[in-house]
Amino acid sequence: MTGGNRNAPLDQRNDRPEVEVSIAPLGLPGTLVHPAGGQGIVLFAHGSGSSRLSPRNRLVAEGLQWSGLGTLLFDLLQPEEADNRTNVFDISLLAKRLVSATDWVCSQELPDVPVGYFGASTGAAAALVAETLTRHRIATVVSRGGRPDLAGVAHPRVRAPTLLIVGGDDHAVIELNEEALTHLTCEKRLAGVPGAGHLFEEPGTLDQVVTLARDWFVPRLGQGG
Repeated sequence: MTGGNRNAPLDQRNDRPEVEVSIAPLGLPGTLVHPAGGQGIVLFAHGSGSSRLSPRNRLVAEGLQWSGLGTLLFDLLQPEEADNRTNVFDISLLAKRLVSATDWVCSQELPDVPVGYFGASTGAAAALVAETLTRHRIATVVSRGGRPDLAGVAHPRVRAPTLLIVGGDDHAVIELNEEALTHLTCEKRLAGVPGAGHLFEEPGTLDQVVTLARDWFVPRLGQGG
């Protein structure tokens, strides 16, 4: 991954610029906001049919940035790869891409900064699997409307404290998250957002996701915390 335009426009909600980056060797595009002093960074793994431009993930990222955390949103797949629906559900492939991004963040851009993962839909499974594969310590994982069940045999190997956020009306996904929770042996919590469906499109529900994620990330991603 290499740096891009360091003169990118400032994010409207804080004074830290968004930086366009490119993940080597595939050149996957990403958007990076550096953390404030003493804070960590959250890497986003988006879900099926989504991208780094997902308005839901960007809203969550902005909320975390407002708390001083850094964020990296990037495309896990090339456009031609994303056109193949098999790749969208290839958890192993998605996890390896997240591991590659983690290597860059921890080895080149922000070598001494705590790292967390935020996964949505199939990206939640990729985040859990990546946590078990990366050589770097992942401080925590948060899932939004995720499919952690797709992480399969990785569950008992996950070490990072994990928060699973589900919509209160997303009954099928609630059951899948409850099942996954029983197989996780790390610090864990399942949090429901009342009245929310799978995409958290109902008024105010995504704001609740931001609050839950922020309150989980901030104490775990402070340097020395």
